[in-house]
Amino acid sequence: MSQHAQRTVEAVDKSFPAGLVGRPISELNAPLAEFSTPLLVLDEQAMAHNLQVMARWTGERGLELMPHGKTTMAPVLWRRQLEAGCTGITVATGWQADVALRAGISTVQIANTCTDPALLRRLAAHLTQHPEQELVCWADSLATIDLLERELPEGSRLGVLVELGAAGGRTGAREEDQAQAIAERVSASSVLSLYGVAGYEGALAHDRSEDALEIVGAYCDRLAALVDSVRPLITGTPWVTAGGSAYFDLVASSFEPLTDVRAILRSGAYIVHDSGFYRGISPLDTLRDVAEESALLPAMRAYARVVSMPEPGLALLDAGKRDVPFDEGLPIPRAFASTLGGEERVFAAESAAEITALNDQHTFLRWQGESELAIGDVVTLGLSHPCTAFDKWRLIPILDAATGVVGEAVETFF
Repeated sequence: MSQHAQRTVEAVDKSFPAGLVGRPISELNAPLAEFSTPLLVLDEQAMAHNLQVMARWTGERGLELMPHGKTTMAPVLWRRQLEAGCTGITVATGWQADVALRAGISTVQIANTCTDPALLRRLAAHLTQHPEQELVCWADSLATIDLLERELPEGSRLGVLVELGAAGGRTGAREEDQAQAIAERVSASSVLSLYGVAGYEGALAHDRSEDALEIVGAYCDRLAALVDSVRPLITGTPWVTAGGSAYFDLVASSFEPLTDVRAILRSGAYIVHDSGFYRGISPLDTLRDVAEESALLPAMRAYARVVSMPEPGLALLDAGKRDVPFDEGLPIPRAFASTLGGEERVFAAESAAEITALNDQHTFLRWQGESELAIGDVVTLGLSHPCTAFDKWRLIPILDAATGVVGEAVETFF
């Protein structure tokens, strides 16, 4: 997106130093110590490692990766993913698709149904002006096809993936005969093109228990069978796509027997991974006995400063719900230092330091026994769930952990 080259640091950019105002965000070269708290930071080395790990993992299994760009809504990071071998970017809404298309992404997938007439017409107009780009969305009912055909102008060329759902899941046709009927209807449309089938397994389970893995695996097998069922209706190579950031190993296993298809994962959180939810559930984490060189690494963390110590064993930090994610687990205190970017000291194991609550602008850090923590100290926080971390920041610094220098910043579009 051209905005990246033109964007400069503004005085209103949260926690950025005044000395960087007016400087291009691609040319910062500023010590971390100059920034304020609270602060969300991306780790340059860890992101590069994660891009290589996922590219290697998918390549070895003959899978494509169209990562969910809604995780970051950062075109600069999307380009890094494409440069690492990804074949497109996935989004969740028509508005996000418009951002991706305007950023020049050649293939954009909406892992959802777009039923907003104004957005549909806007996207169709863009595609008319840019025939080199393609857009593919999902559909899970005949009523959806009715709406798409009614609202899209003649000459439109919207790709469609029939979404298969499951009982207790989210969207998606619940039965195969419904999905087949949708596919037949799309294949006969003058403004829609049938690309294949799609689904989301992540809503069916939230851990790696035996029962959860069985449920997810069975659903992925159904999806693999469905693409063979609708294959005769498709012109070109069929798509079959699934794979959030939790169970992509099961998706790979179910898709492995398929031939002459584009088997596409959509895992998006991998670029930054996390220290909480995804660390506990991802197949590519050291918790799964994966060697570090083949495991994803946490590439995002936050810094928050101690603003109050009103009673023994309690410190209040200057970060809160408006700064860090909390929906899939509270932040995890890792270490503390007297200054931002200073020499860190880890919390003593016996202190059982933990974050117990977040307010809008406060974090409650509690521990047992004695602590060297003092007013003004900076606490390093591991985070859980990148999908609700990026949306709290318009501009996020990328840190070279080896030098302690911020070389550039990532602009988000939420």
